[in-house]
Amino acid sequence: MRVIDRYLFHQFLGPTLLATLALSVVALLAEALTAIGVLLNQRQSLWVFVRVICLAMPQLIVLILPVAVLVAGLLTVNRLRRDNEVAICYASGYSRWRVISSPVRLSAIIAAVSLVLTLWVQPLSYRALRDTLEDVRSDLVTTFITPGQFSHPAPGMTVYAQSIDAAGNIRNLFIDRRLDDGRDTTISARDGRLQRRNGTVVLIMRRGESQELAASGALNFLSFDDYVLDLTPLLSTKPSVRYKMSDRYMHELLFSARDSAWEQANIGAMLAEANSRIAAPLYVIAYMLLALATILGAGFSRLGYGGRIATASAVALVARTLGFAVQSICGAHPLLNVLQYAPPVLVGAVSVGMLFRAGVTRAASDGASAPLGAIAGAKAH
Repeated sequence: MRVIDRYLFHQFLGPTLLATLALSVVALLAEALTAIGVLLNQRQSLWVFVRVICLAMPQLIVLILPVAVLVAGLLTVNRLRRDNEVAICYASGYSRWRVISSPVRLSAIIAAVSLVLTLWVQPLSYRALRDTLEDVRSDLVTTFITPGQFSHPAPGMTVYAQSIDAAGNIRNLFIDRRLDDGRDTTISARDGRLQRRNGTVVLIMRRGESQELAASGALNFLSFDDYVLDLTPLLSTKPSVRYKMSDRYMHELLFSARDSAWEQANIGAMLAEANSRIAAPLYVIAYMLLALATILGAGFSRLGYGGRIATASAVALVARTLGFAVQSICGAHPLLNVLQYAPPVLVGAVSVGMLFRAGVTRAASDGASAPLGAIAGAKAH
């Protein structure tokens, strides 16, 4: 790669990384607001909160990358043209393709990264996210006891606890349950703690009493220092996790055995998801070409390119919205999946057409706008 090519490549690389970082921070904050319920309502640790956010980021990054490329491309090529560096490249004998080859090469690399994220990293992270959220929902402490409230973790069972500290110690515990034979049992204890022993879930209670109303009408009263209650029969079994389409790998979307009723009912949606993952990286290249065409694909303007940039942003928004709409339609009509590739391909094709129509004439006009001293210096090199 020649010096000018390397220079142009790095001129686009820096803003692209900064734009990706800035947009990722915004997405991170938005995801944090969504996941804050895991930390507050479910009383989970900060590590679980951070894990949920990080596992959700790969898909967000796939959506961010085309936008970051568009923003960085518009800003960079606008600055290069304003500073007459594009004109210097033309005056040095660079063709229109040679000038845009470096940013296009960068967009192809980013598209490859996006493809890796969509095909392998996203399903891997989403599976881990789904498992984490299922663990949160089935967490024994959060489902069995809600401090300060009466909860019903199982049929015929009422539980109340005054408080639970960070170590899991329960204060002033009250349990009322109705047995299968119709008897009512009430247990109260000053302290308690949930534990797992040999695969079973037990509630260890200390300093309490138990009252049971027998079938004969007699009241049985028992005071205890330690009492172990096996909760396994009372709590529902942890459900098996069903992975959504976003959690599945490509071979599962395309070549699944279809041996379940759910898969047979969602074949169209699975094919739409697979094609959407392949089409998503194409937006990166299309948006870079759109940015280049916005500034270089039309004549020089001394008033700036604000109107063109606004138009390019609108085109990018419409194209991506159409992509999502087509994906939704393809779920019911699998034969239309080819249309998922139409928005990025169309944007890229129109942008290339704008870049290379009357390219020689436009290149000459660009070169004429450069300072004579700068062109002479470029020719000397």
